[in-house]
Amino acid sequence: MAEFRKDRFYVTADAVVFTILNKELKILLIKRKIPPFKGKFALPGGFVHINENLEHGAKRELEEETGVKNILLKKLHAFGNVGRDPRGRVVTIPFLALIAGEKVKLHASTDAELAKWQSFYRLPELAFDHKKILDNALSHLRFEIQNTNIAFQIMPAEFTLTELQNAYEIILDKKLDKRNFRKKLKELNILKKMPGTKMEGAHRPAQLYSFKKAK
Repeated sequence: MAEFRKDRFYVTADAVVFTILNKELKILLIKRKIPPFKGKFALPGGFVHINENLEHGAKRELEEETGVKNILLKKLHAFGNVGRDPRGRVVTIPFLALIAGEKVKLHASTDAELAKWQSFYRLPELAFDHKKILDNALSHLRFEIQNTNIAFQIMPAEFTLTELQNAYEIILDKKLDKRNFRKKLKELNILKKMPGTKMEGAHRPAQLYSFKKAK
């Protein structure tokens, strides 16, 4: 990018991509290979081109820096405090995503030295104000998973209610009452029964479900 001018605003887009791996909530991070914060971990992202919209910029940067593509993004509120970027006046718009991490192969390129899944609860020191962005994104994710069908993005095509509850508990970081959880799902009306069943331990076969809408 051209040299920064102190009398101008610049716009970036960041991708806040969560997944569940090994029964743990993880976030996609890149290791920066250029200043500022060279060698520090950060969210995938970068400057939005003059001829592209915000979401396209976020998806382009995400694919360039990590290899992740073709995912659904939800726009969050902007972060633009003075001094958040030592180069100049930069406003960033983060985008939230929840994906099945085991289905993607990460590879870093462009401004990223490394792309990796990192435990949300064992984060390294992050560049810019990305820890604040992450905390805000997690709050949004926890709201979305309790009120929408966003969990379809990490669940297999068919699953048991126990498997779905396990995913909710990992994201919410708390145990859920089985009866209340199933009551809430019924109120949301986002699931449909499938013909088959699945054995869960020594118990009787569990009913399989899928999401009514995958969007």
